[in-house]
Amino acid sequence: MVFFDSKPNDNKNLLFNLSQCNAWETHKKWKSLNFTINKTTKLFLTLEDFFWKEYVSQLHLPYGPRGSELMLLKVLAATANYDMPAHIEELECKTCVVVGNSFAIKHTYLGNVINKYDVVIRLNDAPVKGFEKDVGNKTTMRIFYPESATYNPGSQNEEDTLMVLVPFKANDLRWLKEILYDEKRDRRGFWKPPPLLWLVDRSKVRVLDPFFMYQSRKQLIGNQVRGSSEPSFNMV
Repeated sequence: MVFFDSKPNDNKNLLFNLSQCNAWETHKKWKSLNFTINKTTKLFLTLEDFFWKEYVSQLHLPYGPRGSELMLLKVLAATANYDMPAHIEELECKTCVVVGNSFAIKHTYLGNVINKYDVVIRLNDAPVKGFEKDVGNKTTMRIFYPESATYNPGSQNEEDTLMVLVPFKANDLRWLKEILYDEKRDRRGFWKPPPLLWLVDRSKVRVLDPFFMYQSRKQLIGNQVRGSSEPSFNMV
């Protein structure tokens, strides 16, 4: 995985650093991350996680779904899709790039390089239209939370882009449930009002398993997951 976001000079050094499909090297790099998951672990929550069995996590959001199970059941029942696109899953080896929304990527002319990756992940509302020469125009996944959602996701994404919600708090799931079921909107509890309307294809909506947030914090901060330090998209 490569991350394009920070210093322009650093990004240019990655022009010739596309991941190679070397099984031994890939396995070695994965082991060095020391995650207690494997590469086949599902990224997204599924209805089966809550409907047919008890979800094992005892942690509350953002590290686990405890206390939010009912809202998750309703959200996942409405989306009814939980997998990566088949053309991505079928790849024997996947190259991946994360494109942040830093101004530093402007004038880097990395667009064609970014488009060569199998999976292109963009964060929040980072724009694409008008900046294609620098950021490319391919978007496999758009990772967001309600405050970073835009009224019309299609204006900056492709038709088959997955919209992946990272739930930091119960209100994030409540907002998505209200959108999907066209319920009365409650915008309290957000640092920035999320959109009242969200023109999205619900079959393209996914919810990131909070377990990945837990694993990220565990690796970056340690086993203690309670305290004043709150997670951010830097951990995703």
